[in-house]
Amino acid sequence: MDLSSLASPQALRGGSTGALGAHAARRRSVQLLRPRRPTFRCSVEAAKQQVQGTLAAEAARKECFGVFCTTYDLEALASGEVFGQDQPIALKLLGSERSLQALEGVAMELEDSLYPLLREVSIGIDPYVIFEDADWALLIGAKPRGPGVERAALLDINGQIFAEQGKALNAVASRNVKVIVVGNPCNTNALICLKNAPNLPAKNFHALTRLDENRAKCQLALKAGVFYDKISNMTIWGNHSTTQVPDFLNAKINGRPVKEVIKDTKWLEEDFTITVQKRGGVLIQKWGRSSAASTAVSIVDAMRSLVTPTPEGDWFSTGVYTTGNPYGIAEDIVFSMPCRSKGGGDYELVKDVAMDDFLWGRIKKSEAELIAEKKCVAHLTGEGNAFCDLPGDTMLPGEM
Repeated sequence: MDLSSLASPQALRGGSTGALGAHAARRRSVQLLRPRRPTFRCSVEAAKQQVQGTLAAEAARKECFGVFCTTYDLEALASGEVFGQDQPIALKLLGSERSLQALEGVAMELEDSLYPLLREVSIGIDPYVIFEDADWALLIGAKPRGPGVERAALLDINGQIFAEQGKALNAVASRNVKVIVVGNPCNTNALICLKNAPNLPAKNFHALTRLDENRAKCQLALKAGVFYDKISNMTIWGNHSTTQVPDFLNAKINGRPVKEVIKDTKWLEEDFTITVQKRGGVLIQKWGRSSAASTAVSIVDAMRSLVTPTPEGDWFSTGVYTTGNPYGIAEDIVFSMPCRSKGGGDYELVKDVAMDDFLWGRIKKSEAELIAEKKCVAHLTGEGNAFCDLPGDTMLPGEM
């Protein structure tokens, strides 16, 4: 398997990409496998014999790289925490010239960490090379929203990045590659990516909403006075924006419905919901930067939930393609919904969920936003001319 580095908010959910030139030296673990001096192109031949797959992920902007930003995610994958103790990993990093030194630094960190399962690290700027034979792809890099930038403009700018990456995945990746889109706006970016990869299963494309789920579990645990592992069946519905819907109707605390444990309906409908929706923005105000470690943890959690069978009776949240969904949500968008996995990277939508007027009303609002975003990027999905009429300028969690 193959991985890229994680960074702080703008990096994980928006940032430039980086690259490594032909002069870069092969990492220590690669020298053991294939001693010849490398070029910048990603080499997969040695890995094909000892590594079952590759995971490619987009690097984030230069200043976000460092031990704090990258350690957890890389450690979890390279140490066997996600794929198991007997799964070697080939890591392929996609970047641009802007993050040359950052990618070199990440490679040095990996080299010095002596991860026992890490067999290869390769870096490049061409997605058609980096994505070759990839079984997992983390698409992290995206341009963050700056002052005065309209949401529609951000959709277009980042959409072009993910259209190109979708085409590359379609051309060279494994036919069953699993793709997790982190760069924002991640739901619509995932839609753009899958539309540009018609030869790959649309079901395999995900938009990361696991951090939102983790934040919701945290708030419920704090309110109930329990540890977070007592929270189950937590769903984030909809868009990764402030229209997202943290579902307290179906969630459970110690196996009991949340509304039986927390009887303060006003808190659930207002304080809890708003806190989860705006958590990222508050974090920026307090810390001066977006989430880094928690985003890295959520990416690992999202991958593990797909690789490992879901505990009986529980489920997890991920943004997936809605065509064929059992809830009545508009088709042909990427929408966060409750899923279960039998392992191996596949999943199924949960059918036994309750719905009330409050929950459905919030879901429809997030649905309307995603339908409007889809129209904004029609020129990138092959569906004609773009027309932007967004229902209000909702912010992404973490945007200022």
